[in-house]
Amino acid sequence: MKDVVSRCPIEEVMRVLSGRWPTLLLYYLKDGTKRFSDLKRDNPTVSARMLSLELRKLEDAGIVRRTAHGGYPLRVEYDLTASGLTLVPLIDGLGGWWDQTAADRSGVRIRDAA
Repeated sequence: MKDVVSRCPIEEVMRVLSGRWPTLLLYYLKDGTKRFSDLKRDNPTVSARMLSLELRKLEDAGIVRRTAHGGYPLRVEYDLTASGLTLVPLIDGLGGWWDQTAADRSGVRIRDAA
């Protein structure tokens, strides 16, 4: 990862959550434990390598927990840690904000619509 250029905590958050996949992974994991194949199915355009890298990044940040179950084939599951669960309201809030501003994005001013 790139070096930090400021002391702003938002920069640290963005280092972990920026990009296409991290917040999507949190969105799908908020409903509970998922296997790697489930996450791949939820995000069909992500490569297995990228999915693995992003999950590892979230795991290193303490947001996602990886649990490997012995046996053959090896079964690996992912879920949100307690810290990761605190991000769920933020992810939901971003989605809600996007839905609320749909009219604005489509060119309809909120005051005109009321």
